[in-house]
Amino acid sequence: MVPETLPADGDTRTFLGAIIRNPHQLGAIAPSSKAVACLAASVVPNTGEAVVVELGAGGGVISDAIRRRLPPGGRQLAVELNDGMVRHLRRSRPWLEVIPGDAGDLGKFLGRAGVTQVDAIVSSLPWTLFDEQHQKRILNEVSAVLAVEGTFSTVITLAAMPFRRFRQFRALLKGTFATVGVLGPVWLNVPPALVFTASTSCASPGRVA
Repeated sequence: MVPETLPADGDTRTFLGAIIRNPHQLGAIAPSSKAVACLAASVVPNTGEAVVVELGAGGGVISDAIRRRLPPGGRQLAVELNDGMVRHLRRSRPWLEVIPGDAGDLGKFLGRAGVTQVDAIVSSLPWTLFDEQHQKRILNEVSAVLAVEGTFSTVITLAAMPFRRFRQFRALLKGTFATVGVLGPVWLNVPPALVFTASTSCASPGRVA
């Protein structure tokens, strides 16, 4: 029988193994902390039959935080590029709808899954590893499928903020969404992190970024 979730050390070993095998595909040196996961998942509706998508699910720490918040009847999907992570998520979290592939094809993947709009999108993608074209492509896909009252959240480590590609991403975020906010920082993370939020409406959680 497959357990509902594997122990946290199993998630960590899988994550670190993926970094060793493909260091250019993952932008973090360790899985997100539970504190960051809870903050990122705070945009998930806790009433109704919400549809939530996670981008870059990794070892599943944020997936678990989303599941704890998502009400019964909700639907939870995750897009993950790394093959090892996909296998790990399917084995350790059979309740999660795992979609292997690039977040830049989000709309196509959701269409195949019978989803036209989502209520929240939570991301831990390594934005500073992407060039401007790829960043823009993903953000356009996110804004196209996000419901009017929906919210997008993404984890950004403080270590990433001095880089040009972070400033490029932040400008694209502001140019794509009506409202951009920021939550945190969370110091109990390696490295410390912020959570940026964005919405196509004029209201978004967090202080204005």
